[in-house]
Amino acid sequence: MTDTTQTRSETLREQIEEMIAVGTLKPGQHLDETVLAEKFGVSRTPIREALIQLASMGIIVIRPRRGAIVAEIGPQQLIEMFEVMAELEAMCARLAARRMSSAEHATLKAAHLACKEARDEADSDAYFYKNEEFHQQIYIGSKNAFLEEQARALQRRLRPYRRLQLRVRNRVTASFDEHGAVVDAIIAGKGEHAAELLRQHIMIQGQRFSDLVASLSALTSEA
Repeated sequence: MTDTTQTRSETLREQIEEMIAVGTLKPGQHLDETVLAEKFGVSRTPIREALIQLASMGIIVIRPRRGAIVAEIGPQQLIEMFEVMAELEAMCARLAARRMSSAEHATLKAAHLACKEARDEADSDAYFYKNEEFHQQIYIGSKNAFLEEQARALQRRLRPYRRLQLRVRNRVTASFDEHGAVVDAIIAGKGEHAAELLRQHIMIQGQRFSDLVASLSALTSEA
């Protein structure tokens, strides 16, 4: 594969991944190489390469002789994935509280402020992207490249479902308030407290779990 083809396939992978994240392509939906090639104005080769990349990330599933579909995650698997995500992010927060510099604190606060602007505009989709950036600053702040890599990978797999969570009534406001407490704990160097706050921020339990399952049912029923 040439560098040009590789770059094109990576760009296509990002575009298809985004379509999945925002619900344009839904769980269980068939991904037709020809249709995608026509949509993006490319040959099937870079589309195929992009789908292989997405399959390696667990975002889609390629089935022998039947093609590719958007990965479907059931409620039980989803809760298990969020449990792992919560622990990964807690580890990031604990290390970030010990290792982030003053300059990195400023960057984290700026990311938090960007979330506030999206919250004030009552734009859950804009908040979704700013929220991702906020969490990624904590991953970076852990100063542990392997941990950051694992956190980013799972964050990407959960993107459609984290976006759904933010569409639940009042969740954006609650999320922003929880971010504020995490920022304060990290800057104060309170690692264990920051870890617990971020763990609870990510965990799905009680009413939040019921809300997510209801949203999940609505998402898949439209597929």
